Amino acid sequence: MFFSKLMPHDGNFFELFNEHAGNIVAASESFLKFVEHYSDEALRAKYTLEVDKAEHACDDIVKEVHRRLHKTFITPIDRDQIFSLINTMDDVADLLQNGTEAMHSYDVKKMTPEMVQMAELCNQCCISMKNAVATLKDISDPEVAKAALKTCDEIDHLESGADRLLSTAITRDRKSTRLNSSHITIS
Repeated sequence: MFFSKLMPHDGNFFELFNEHAGNIVAASESFLKFVEHYSDEALRAKYTLEVDKAEHACDDIVKEVHRRLHKTFITPIDRDQIFSLINTMDDVADLLQNGTEAMHSYDVKKMTPEMVQMAELCNQCCISMKNAVATLKDISDPEVAKAALKTCDEIDHLESGADRLLSTAITRDRKSTRLNSSHITIS
């Protein structure tokens, strides 16, 4: 009993989760603006930098969570769950950054309406994820747990919409490619 009082505990992990989730939302909002204003090179560069800045802030939080995990004896939830959650959240930030980099690397010329819709869905998912993360500190309260599950269902619904949108976009692109290639004449 006396020994546990001397050991560091808690680590304020929930505060870090919330801060990380806020940075993910900042990255997703900048990514959405990046896609919406893609034809303007100056705005594209501005929003790329904003995504990068938010992603780097996420990386700093991950390092702090790892540092606190090594210094904290008693954690509010299982260490593996803390590690898994923060790393999975960081994957979201990394993917947003990867999206901007890929569009630059592949020299994407213009955004389709589906790409804009996909970025909107991504942003909505990130906002919902932030809302779900905010409930973790009080998740033992049945009403909070119920609200968290509802938020997770919203994310699942948004993801299903994104899957349908992707399928529609691929189908439209394939039909367009077949139509354009059928008009080619070889002389």
